[in-house]
Amino acid sequence: MIWPWGAVEQHGPQLPLGTDALFAERVVDAVLARLPSERPIWRLPLQAVGFSPEHHGFPGTLSITAGQLIDLVMTLGSQLAEAGFQRLVLLNGHGGQIALLQAAARQLRATAPRMGVLPCFLWSGPEGLADLLPEPERRDGLHAGLAETSLMLHLAPELVGSDRPRDGLDGPLPPTGWSLEREAPCAWLTQDLSRSGVVGDSRGAEATLGEQLFERLVDGWTRRLEALLVSDWPPNGAAEHR
Repeated sequence: MIWPWGAVEQHGPQLPLGTDALFAERVVDAVLARLPSERPIWRLPLQAVGFSPEHHGFPGTLSITAGQLIDLVMTLGSQLAEAGFQRLVLLNGHGGQIALLQAAARQLRATAPRMGVLPCFLWSGPEGLADLLPEPERRDGLHAGLAETSLMLHLAPELVGSDRPRDGLDGPLPPTGWSLEREAPCAWLTQDLSRSGVVGDSRGAEATLGEQLFERLVDGWTRRLEALLVSDWPPNGAAEHR
């Protein structure tokens, strides 16, 4: 079973509130359309509202709590395990809930060891994505920047406004040795970095780049799901080793 996850949060003046949700759902649907129809894989409805407290203060943002997210994964995941599903892929389009979905997945796996649980981030894994994005946008374009604006121009151009902000890149930075996203990360809020809600540079966004990003996302996740479907994961006898 594959379960797409998104968020409802402000994405600057140019992108819709459901940006992450739209991306996750479109990629999941495109991947399932490519897989042979006889493959035993299904999808749950999109979980459109996620964990987005970092974007509070920007109009339109909605968020569930960390506990609610974990409870939701545990409740539905346990029911899927009881129904006999062997694997649950959480394909998540929102960077702010990566770690939380990983924690929920680990907790679910501990209570349902016969079912593999795979918490995945949409933008991490598929090959060649970074090759399409220049630095420093590849490193610093965290929210509503070049990649997301371009992808939306390809998938739903009617939802993209005319503004192309560059924001959140020149403000105060964490102390030396600390970062926003990587080693020794800080729990940043969007208001720490940006006035518009954008953290990145959307000025060069174009639909052709978005099409290339989409193809690589779909190719990458298709390969990974194919490999999972023909694998023996989770290992045989996992439950007996508890």
